[in-house]
Parts: sequence; C-alpha cells; structure tokens
Amino acid sequence: MFYSLTGKLVFKDEQSIAISCGGVAFKCQTTRNTLSALALKKGEDITVFTHLNVREDALDLFGFLTENELDAFKMLITVSGVGPKAALAILSELSPDSLAVAIASGDAKAITRANGVGPKLAQRVVMELKDKISSASFISEESSNVSNAMNTVNGMSNTSEAVAALTALGYSQSEASVAVSKLSPDLSVEELIKGALKNMTLRF
Repeated sequence: MFYSLTGKLVFKDEQSIAISCGGVAFKCQTTRNTLSALALKKGEDITVFTHLNVREDALDLFGFLTENELDAFKMLITVSGVGPKAALAILSELSPDSLAVAIASGDAKAITRANGVGPKLAQRVVMELKDKISSASFISEESSNVSNAMNTVNGMSNTSEAVAALTALGYSQSEASVAVSKLSPDLSVEELIKGALKNMTLRF
C-alpha cells in the first residue's frame, strides 16, 4: 500500500519514528541503524521506505532509510518463525551487507547477537535464505563477490580447514570465511591461516 513516505521527522524514540506528511504523522517502527542515521535530522524533511504489515487487530507500518534495508527486512520475514519484531532486531545488529555475508558463510552465531533471536531461529534464517542470498536485491556487488568466493571456500578441503582453525581461535565464521576467500585456494592450510590472520590484523 505504501512504498515510501516523504515528510518532516517529528518524533523519534528508541524503536520508532514519526513522519508528518500533509498534516498527518505516520508512526513507523524501525531499526537502530536507521535511527542512528537519523540522529541529527529531527525537524528535517526525510524519505523512508515502508512496509505495511496487516494483522487482524492492527496495521503496523515499518520504515527504513534505505531500500536495501527494506528489502532485507522483507526477505527475513519470509523465514518461518521470523516476524517483524525479530527481523527488526536482526537488522539492528547487522547491516544488509553484513547479514548477507553471515548467511552466505553459514554464520548463524552472528545472527544470534540480535535481541531475542536464539540459535535455532538463527540457523533457520541461514538454511532458508542461503540459496537466495546471492541474488537478493539488497546485496551490494562487493558482498555478492564475497558470497560467491565464500561458497568456493566452503567447498574446498584446505580452505574449509583454514576457516575451521580460525573459528577455533575465536573469529566468527563470516570473518574467517571472508579473510580466507581473499587468498589463493592453492595455498596450504598453514599459509591460508597466516595470510588470513595478517589480513584481519591489518583491517583492525
């Protein structure tokens, strides 16, 4: 029903915003990422991309600063057991690109950082979306390339062993997979681990 709203930001709290359009203020639930981006914009004209969730007893409007975040939200709520509340929690912890990388690498643990999202639900997100994520509309070209590279990493024994070793050292599955995917798969397991550690040290 609503694709987007453009108007003045008149209200903002820890979970929602309200935008005045033609004398009517529409309240939208949103993510911490959108709220952070709107930190200094109260009183200014903004555009948010919206999703209307229809229930028997309510009409809930959700608003996002970017189309990518909206598209990620809409994909998440297609997962069995993931409602709007859980989808907002996930996107409050992970940007759309970070979510795509976590799903592509099978890193359910990264998704459990979201408030109220347990291991079983996070694993379901990974399982149901893994085959869809590479063609998702919200994934950037860079993340798509990383996802494709990680699929190659996970399908080769030496790279898989390197990722397993790095996760044993305390790195997340997605961090380890991304680091290893940037190296030649022809390297030995030891060389892959050393190279990945070097890349992650330089990055941080």
